[in-house]
Amino acid sequence: MTSRQIYITRNDLARLEELLRTARSFSEERDSDYLGQLEALLEGSYTVSAREVPADVVTMNSRVRLTSADGGSSTVYTVVFPADADAARQRVSVLAPLGAALLGCRVGQDAVWETPEGTRRLRVVEMLYQPEAAGDYHL
Repeated sequence: MTSRQIYITRNDLARLEELLRTARSFSEERDSDYLGQLEALLEGSYTVSAREVPADVVTMNSRVRLTSADGGSSTVYTVVFPADADAARQRVSVLAPLGAALLGCRVGQDAVWETPEGTRRLRVVEMLYQPEAAGDYHL
């Protein structure tokens, strides 16, 4: 993951911190670095009310269109909490490397994460839905 300033709502931060505590207790050693990076990202986040989140920032339950680094094919993903993850519906968990890489990205920025095959990069090209911008503060 790259270092970046992210906006996160107070409610989402509380839920994510609890998820990370739980994930730590069940994680394997290979996940330790990744969970530490996500924790550091959250510690450095700009915590705001839902009404203060910029409309172009990927937040929890945001649906975004992504393209490959070369501008090729596009795909749509929604960043969700683990219980709502569903690969068949392109609903990626925030605890998965791609989900964590997307959290806090703005339209026009790249989500970057490491895989066993090397660094992956997808560009956020369009915000299709962001709960805060839509006024859906209860999600």
